[in-house]
Amino acid sequence: MDKSTQYKMFNDPIHGFITVPKGIILDLIDHPYVQRLRRIKQMGLGYLVFPAAEHSRFSHALGAMELAQRILNNLREKDTTISPAEFEGTLIAVLLHDVGHGPLSHTLEFNLIEDFHHEMMTLAIMRKLNREMDGALDLAIRIFTDQYPKKPFLNQLISSQLDIDRLDYLKRDSVFTSVYEGSVGIERILKTMRVYKGNIVIEKKGIYAIENYILARRLMYMQVYLHKTVLSADKLLRNIFKRVRELIASGTDLYQASPSLQFFLENRPTATKGIARRVLEQYLQLDDNDVYQSIKYWQYADDPILADLCQRFQSRSLFRTTFLDGTPNARLKEKVRMKTQKVLQAQGLPHDEAAAQYFYSFDESYSEAYRYENEGIWILEEKDKAVEFSKAADTQNIIALTEPVVKPYVVHLKAFDVKR
Repeated sequence: MDKSTQYKMFNDPIHGFITVPKGIILDLIDHPYVQRLRRIKQMGLGYLVFPAAEHSRFSHALGAMELAQRILNNLREKDTTISPAEFEGTLIAVLLHDVGHGPLSHTLEFNLIEDFHHEMMTLAIMRKLNREMDGALDLAIRIFTDQYPKKPFLNQLISSQLDIDRLDYLKRDSVFTSVYEGSVGIERILKTMRVYKGNIVIEKKGIYAIENYILARRLMYMQVYLHKTVLSADKLLRNIFKRVRELIASGTDLYQASPSLQFFLENRPTATKGIARRVLEQYLQLDDNDVYQSIKYWQYADDPILADLCQRFQSRSLFRTTFLDGTPNARLKEKVRMKTQKVLQAQGLPHDEAAAQYFYSFDESYSEAYRYENEGIWILEEKDKAVEFSKAADTQNIIALTEPVVKPYVVHLKAFDVKR
């Protein structure tokens, strides 16, 4: 038999050719729930700052799965026993690790469902797929949920301070944003990974690649994920949905381009007791197109606030983000509110206190490059001795990177300067 008929190849700009064996993994890739990820941007609203950052959750899922194949093969070469079932189960878990993301990735994650995190939806979708495939995902789900104590390192590849998810998205996002300070030396990290006492460790010769990885993560958060314009766009979109919900609650008839999105806007379901079947069904119909199509129509709404917010989004006429020197006090908040009301009045828009709140927001950004307490990265210094990374490397530099960076900011109209 021609071996080329036994697998399928994808050409990835980050990792080159990705080979996928035909069978359950290819069936999952072709499944509508995974194909849906093609229609969800990996970086949410990041494309409004970095024009080439249009890549999808689907390409990230494939890339992460390819890294998983390489790591597992490398570990086998270092005498780690990984059965065919464990190999396949880990690949499935990695492929599906982001299948629960909603429109624009993290931007609307907490706006559609209360008491929710995308990993809850990922697990619900995996279980639904498992029922469809007669239990074929049993092991993958156990690995994903860290319920496979026989080999804990398999879950660490999916969720840890040095997991496959981060290795792929840092490299991928760095390339598509052209922020090369975020580039990670993936190959060296993969080649120096090994299993020690059931856990993933890095050989000592990979220590500088790990230091680069941690630094790259810090730089990507500061320069890309928490870029001031990304923060501004994020607030604008959240305020659009806040206004839509308020209008719907008041009985205003709004055009709804997406029945599934309308379901979440009208019902605001909760995940406190788990993901209900109806919620899961509607969620699987959502992607970025639902949001864009709705905003395209809402910019012509009779409500002047919603129309203005949507027009701003459509034309990329965003708010300004001003980082503050410290926690904003009552005086500053009052100053921003009064200036906002004055500008809105001049523009002929509703300018009472309630209306003004849609045009400014106080918040703080938070980033943490490395968390060494309880879940650190371990370096194998000697044959029988592994130490936590900050103790194995230049401690002063690494400890500095473990400190969370918290930056208070205000998003406001560009017509005035907050600090004057």
